[in-house]
Amino acid sequence: MEIFKNMEEYDYEQLVFCQDKNSGLKAIIAIHDTTIGPALGGTRMWTYQTEEDAIIDALRLAKGMTYKNAAAGLDLGGGKTVIIGNPKTDKNPELFRAFGRYIQSLNGRYITAEDVGTTVKDMDIIHQETDYVTGISPEFGSSGNPSPITAYGVYRGMKAAAKEAFGDDSLEGRTIAVQGVGNVAYTLCEYLHREGAKLIVTDINQTAVQRAVEAFGAKAVDPNDIYDVECDIYAPCALGATINDNTINRITAKVIAGSANNQLQRSSHGDILFEKGVVYAPDYIINAGGVINVADELYGYNRERVLKKVEMIYDSVMNVFEISKRDGIPTYLAADRMAEERIESVRKSRRQFLRNEHHVLSRRK
Repeated sequence: MEIFKNMEEYDYEQLVFCQDKNSGLKAIIAIHDTTIGPALGGTRMWTYQTEEDAIIDALRLAKGMTYKNAAAGLDLGGGKTVIIGNPKTDKNPELFRAFGRYIQSLNGRYITAEDVGTTVKDMDIIHQETDYVTGISPEFGSSGNPSPITAYGVYRGMKAAAKEAFGDDSLEGRTIAVQGVGNVAYTLCEYLHREGAKLIVTDINQTAVQRAVEAFGAKAVDPNDIYDVECDIYAPCALGATINDNTINRITAKVIAGSANNQLQRSSHGDILFEKGVVYAPDYIINAGGVINVADELYGYNRERVLKKVEMIYDSVMNVFEISKRDGIPTYLAADRMAEERIESVRKSRRQFLRNEHHVLSRRK
């Protein structure tokens, strides 16, 4: 793998390799862009087949965090860590403490949080070595479980998408097919039920399905049948890539809006949705409540402040639709453009500031 060629192509700033022989730590920290602020992104622990696979994943995820943080209006850049190892068998306190020391050595350029394969407990151990970590236990000043906040943001974004598709953001009487009824989606269903939506739910966990049926009067369907139900809104809230060659022509919904990451298997599927006139709320815009929530810990967590910011996901989604119409592009590209425009605006302001400083210094000489 030509590492510098890959970094240059997408303008990555830094790639840090972290090794600790005693604990078995093998980690890669990717910092994509710190134009807006220090890079924030979680730590993923996974059994990668090759070291190259781990590098590619770290780079891909870091770039995604740059766009997510920028589009969410946060004064943060994007970064990500991957730890090579089995999260069930390879964890030990010394590993996370060693990793925490590497984070500390970056002097605040990178701030981490939990991700796939890591937990709040792991973040607490990292916190023993550095303050540049979020998502720690509440007794250390954390915000606690972010799922309700994420769900509220998805709810607000779904209302914006409904307004774009139907001319009215009310969800009363709308039929919404919710794929996956985990922590985030269950709370989302609470909001939808409260507003009077009709729910169709599915999940591989039948206990979760039954819970939603009993609490919200939802109709349950088989996981494979969720794509074929007649509905106004399809809400993917489980695994990614559920919008793919096998499902895209089966979905009858006019709106796609849910909490899952990487909902489009390929960007071409976003093009197809655009051509079909389906209103798609890009995943990293609508599910940004979680990162907004943990980012607030950096300022001394204030739940009321967080909820006000998360409420603005409605406006962010509407802005994506406006850019899509303005430029004649699919919404997944419009979301990227919105993030890029914010980054470039900050970059221009910084260049102008430096020019002014240089001018002042020149006059003093």
